[in-house]
Amino acid sequence: MGLYLPILILGLLAAAFAVFSIIAGSLAGPKRWNRAKLESYECGIEPTRQPQGIRFPVKYYLTAMLFIVFDIEIVFLYPWAVYFGKLGVFGLVEMVTFIATVLVVYVYVWRRGGLEWD
Repeated sequence: MGLYLPILILGLLAAAFAVFSIIAGSLAGPKRWNRAKLESYECGIEPTRQPQGIRFPVKYYLTAMLFIVFDIEIVFLYPWAVYFGKLGVFGLVEMVTFIATVLVVYVYVWRRGGLEWD
């Protein structure tokens, strides 16, 4: 049980900080609300409603997914490069399989036009 005491203390500190932040924010925050403060904020641009039937471009989401895919690739490539000598042929085959999978994703995004910025 003594090994779990630091984890318990850290959890209690995190919970105390969360409760303190919520209470301090409600006490120190603004009290007068008006119509402008209750509206959604879109980077300084007046929010407009989209007419029915107009599709929102998914290129933004495709770019975000591509960023995530390549981040995951780097997360797996770095430790593999560090332990390459110890992994042997098994590590090489696994990484070739992983890179082939990422290459399929890359080709898919490229063919769909996700890398064009116009």
